[in-house]
Amino acid sequence: MIQAFWYWVPVTLYAGAIFFLSAQSHPEEQLPSFLFKGVSDKVLHGVEYGILALLCYRAFRWAAGPAVAQQAVVQAIMTASVYGITDEVHQLFVPFRESDWRDWLADTAGAIIGAVSWRSLRSE
Repeated sequence: MIQAFWYWVPVTLYAGAIFFLSAQSHPEEQLPSFLFKGVSDKVLHGVEYGILALLCYRAFRWAAGPAVAQQAVVQAIMTASVYGITDEVHQLFVPFRESDWRDWLADTAGAIIGAVSWRSLRSE
């Protein structure tokens, strides 16, 4: 039980942070300004969801049981990608925000890079 807590709490907290920032009409006011100067928002989406997928991979690999652990990379990518869809739908209801399928595509690309990279680096 403690192991599950150890791996799933970071996923939950990070997903909550994504939700919180998505609920802001002007998220740039909540983040350091250097993130928005000269960096494409697609890169930011990719990094954001790459980290989410990395955290999901850890949780699926080490705290979800052996059957799920074998598919941890796929599960992590799918979870982050679906969360990206829900994030884009959520933004439809936030004043001054917009939903864009290209943001979701960047989320999914970041998730793939994050999960596969972490798995490769950890060589588990």
